[in-house]
Amino acid sequence: MKCCAGEQANLQSLEMLDAERLELLKLFRLEVRHVNAADRALVQQISQLNDRTIGLLEHHRRTKGREMDLAAVGRRAVVAYSSIRLQR
Repeated sequence: MKCCAGEQANLQSLEMLDAERLELLKLFRLEVRHVNAADRALVQQISQLNDRTIGLLEHHRRTKGREMDLAAVGRRAVVAYSSIRLQR
């Protein structure tokens, strides 16, 4: 489920996962004094997953924006053609 939340644009799951991610990073920062290679690799992986999720959400946001624009064009067309049909 966690790997798919961004791909599915499940905003509620993403919000919970982001809060969990932030708490884990804060805990890591408080507890770890010296970052070894494994820890550094893990933080790098978290950063990459975070960047990927942000990209997926941006893609979904743009897709929804285009869908809303198309719906608005459709509504305007219906209004325009409806007034023409009524005049006949």
